[in-house]
Amino acid sequence: MKIFLSAGEPSGDLHAANLIHAIRERVPDAEFTGYGGPKMTEAGATLVYPLVNLAVMWFLSVFQNIATFLWLIVRADRCFRDDKPDAVVLVDYPGLNWWIARRARARGVPVFYFVPPQLWAWAGWRVEKVRKFVDLVLCSLPFEPAWYRERGVSHAVHVGHPYFDELCERDLDEAFTTAQEAHGRPLLAILPGSRTLELKRNLPILARAAAKLAKLRPDVRFAVACLHDKHRALAEEIIADALADAAVDGLPAPDLEIFSNRTPELIRVADVAWSVSGSVSLELMMEALPTVILYKVRPIDLWIARPFIKAKYITLVNLLADAELMPEYLTSRDVSDDLVRHAETWLGDPQARARTTAELAALRYTAARPGATSRAAEEILARLRGPAPEDAAYRGPHARAVSLESIEEADAGA
Repeated sequence: MKIFLSAGEPSGDLHAANLIHAIRERVPDAEFTGYGGPKMTEAGATLVYPLVNLAVMWFLSVFQNIATFLWLIVRADRCFRDDKPDAVVLVDYPGLNWWIARRARARGVPVFYFVPPQLWAWAGWRVEKVRKFVDLVLCSLPFEPAWYRERGVSHAVHVGHPYFDELCERDLDEAFTTAQEAHGRPLLAILPGSRTLELKRNLPILARAAAKLAKLRPDVRFAVACLHDKHRALAEEIIADALADAAVDGLPAPDLEIFSNRTPELIRVADVAWSVSGSVSLELMMEALPTVILYKVRPIDLWIARPFIKAKYITLVNLLADAELMPEYLTSRDVSDDLVRHAETWLGDPQARARTTAELAALRYTAARPGATSRAAEEILARLRGPAPEDAAYRGPHARAVSLESIEEADAGA
């Protein structure tokens, strides 16, 4: 069995790697290739291109890399033609993955979407692409299958979010957490995102907020959690510039340290957090850590995106709760005062902090369902082995043969 996977971000790389392990437990001789990152390589996949290194967002960034994306589409198509896999598994990363799905469909390769993009939040019209090019949607959130069914996509099942699997299996560095707890002072964790552009846009606001809170609460320590050493070096530069500007306004330098590869440990020991929006919010929920969510974009990007945003919240935790348990700011302005206000409340009012912690813990009890990766592996293998008799009514996009010419006609009209 040969499976081609495509994951374009660090979180997707990890989800794909764990899916490889889950499938290999069931099919030991399965072979894996595709686009991804170091986690997929460690899991035994043959990497055609390190797509994680190209993680980009927003329109201009995509345009600047258009030649590379076009080459990746052609390269994937050649893989499907010359060494046809039994399945293609896409992991989040909409945009490029839609094109990979098109080419797989043209070559008659079944397509599975694991951790599908949140179309219900901002791009509902793209459900047509799911109908045309995806055989089975492996949904992360419990309300997604119904959303797809209402729009004519019957081939969607809820398996859960794989992030909960990874959290359950994660080992923390106890020596590090013990050393941090020994300080005996409140700790605020700053999580500036896993993408370079996220750091550049969000970290200046987060650093300025730290300086403002330090003026009110000089006892508070701050820890910045970076994905890796390259981001740590960039964070040092950004924070130095932001604090220099803050000093001009009479703000003190906060007691702040920058770490790489320490995100789980810092979340465990922190009293409060400021975080960029992303799947890390699920980890923050698991630890019941009071958190403010920030996502800073350029005014033009926000103006373009606003008409397409259909979800009530941008944060997964708030979506699961259908309430704003984590105050969130999708914004183009400086909201450092808001970040400080929430943090000061949680640090200074034990009852307010206890209420937030209790709400997050209650949501964790109902929403944190482990086993998503195993369920996804079972669903993929079941479809590849053929529908069971009781499932004979299932008809995915590959229920009939389709010519390359008809696909190209469909592409032209999509």
